[in-house]
Amino acid sequence: MLAATWWSYAGFYFCRKTFGILKGPLKEALQVDDLQLAHVWTAYLVAYMIGQFLSGWLGSRMACRRLLLVGMGVSAVANLGFGFAAEHGAYYAFLALMVLNGFAQSTGWPGNIGALAPWFGRAERGTVIGLWGTCYQFGSVGAKAFAAFMFGWMGLAWSFWGASLLLLAVWGLFYLLQADRPEDVGLPPVEQDGPEQQAGAGIGGWSPAVIRSVMVMGAAYFSFKFLRYALDSWSALVLAERFDLSVSTAGYLSTVFDLVGFASVIFAGWATDRFWAGKRAPLAFLMSLGMVAAAVFLWAFGLQHVLLFGAGLALLGFTLFGPDSLLAGVGAIDVGSARGAALAAGIVNGMGSLGPIVQEEAIGYLKVTWGTDAVFLLLIFVAVLGACGTGLLWLWGRSGRSQF
Repeated sequence: MLAATWWSYAGFYFCRKTFGILKGPLKEALQVDDLQLAHVWTAYLVAYMIGQFLSGWLGSRMACRRLLLVGMGVSAVANLGFGFAAEHGAYYAFLALMVLNGFAQSTGWPGNIGALAPWFGRAERGTVIGLWGTCYQFGSVGAKAFAAFMFGWMGLAWSFWGASLLLLAVWGLFYLLQADRPEDVGLPPVEQDGPEQQAGAGIGGWSPAVIRSVMVMGAAYFSFKFLRYALDSWSALVLAERFDLSVSTAGYLSTVFDLVGFASVIFAGWATDRFWAGKRAPLAFLMSLGMVAAAVFLWAFGLQHVLLFGAGLALLGFTLFGPDSLLAGVGAIDVGSARGAALAAGIVNGMGSLGPIVQEEAIGYLKVTWGTDAVFLLLIFVAVLGACGTGLLWLWGRSGRSQF
């Protein structure tokens, strides 16, 4: 079960991250500037955001297995189309396929979180899902490295076609291994604790306290997802342009952000179980303060030397990915309950997905009109907003108003 869902979400990334690594070659192939290129990714992100809410709702009403199989299949087909569109310089076809891929990709997070929820109780959930959460660091690192390798070996189109073939292989693995509930394979149900045991019927069966927590988690997640996607989408291009690196070298170096994120996600899940008895907010707030400091370092020193830029990416990776995984993963199950995990994950990730939309257009505009320094000042401001959000959740948790 863990292998099936881990590979499912990692596989989604291979049909998502190619675009960010190959922005330079795509600008040439599609004959567009930075702002027009930003519009393509914005189209994807809008579809992804809307799809998060839709997938969260569907995941609470149908088998997550079915939702994920459809999503992976459609995303693989869309990436086949990207290769042909890039070969023929078909900008609008590429943009339309991005919308389709956005909806398909949106099934991945709420579907997999909903599939995981029935298998673990709160006492072990942070550690297990912290380990499971390495899927999106591995997926991001692997997808970026794979895209850079395929581009250097076989060219632009095969960077997309190779990703499609890989995701189709994952589709087959998932089909064979995944089960929605322990009872489906003859195991007893896992005893659940937390808000699902509380009386009271708010909207959708949630109490007002749960609804408030989910909304604030989503608002805080806006900042984390803004920063994560900004660095995913633009760091390779900034490295190539600022330090005169090749496309492949810049792509490989940009993966340090995600590589360090491996340790962050595992540490955050384990530490909240071990030292905070399953409360996620205290550590999320402390790491968010570190994220602000890392963003300042990247702006003040990282733009001066390529090694310092890599160090700044590493610091941001460690301080960002931990709170990111707590908010959108185990925290969504804790607050929304095992029964409402897919819906909670869809809402948190859906609200957070506005961040990538805003960053793509804002950074495209700032980079063209004001330069790279203005972009990194914006990142500092957004990091401060994220720290404020996790700080509020921490205060609520101390007073018993939040299960996060």
